[in-house]
Amino acid sequence: MGVTIMLETVDQALAMLKRQAEIESGLRQPGGVRVCEERELYALRQRLQRYPEAVAAILQTASNLRRPVDTLCVEDVRRSA
Repeated sequence: MGVTIMLETVDQALAMLKRQAEIESGLRQPGGVRVCEERELYALRQRLQRYPEAVAAILQTASNLRRPVDTLCVEDVRRSA
């Protein structure tokens, strides 16, 4: 996979992972989230399965930096690659 394509894929996967974290956080709040957000969470998880390499790179970067995924940027992932 080319560097440009990989960074584009990482960018898309990172945006989805951040949204997933946002929805999951809402699930833990009193009152929870609406059904449509739960559906969005399910759809996000399905779409993320299309980018296993990008998701692995993002999760590895988060682990290496000891930071939550939703605080990362594409540049963080690029530097750690």
